[in-house]
Amino acid sequence: MSALLRLIVLTTILTACTATPTPIESKPQPVFTNCPEQRPNVCTMDYRPVCATRDTGVRCVTTPCPSTEQKTYSNACGACADVKVIGHIPDECPTPTATKQ
Repeated sequence: MSALLRLIVLTTILTACTATPTPIESKPQPVFTNCPEQRPNVCTMDYRPVCATRDTGVRCVTTPCPSTEQKTYSNACGACADVKVIGHIPDECPTPTATKQ
């Protein structure tokens, strides 16, 4: 086999084994929407769930002490009608996973 032919075969083999990494597509983070100062009094009954962050009113001296909780509301208006809600993100809140004992 000639040297030129060997070089072509070797180059072909090496370039065939080179992998180009594909970028991992990441989901865009949902946008947190703060509730307005003036809360709604009446809301429609449509179902477009949001995961709202509520102030629990708990204030502690030591940690951990969660002062907020997440709750699913049927829509953004219903969430912001609750005076304890700080804001929300689209979709239902994730359900907590059960821990094995």
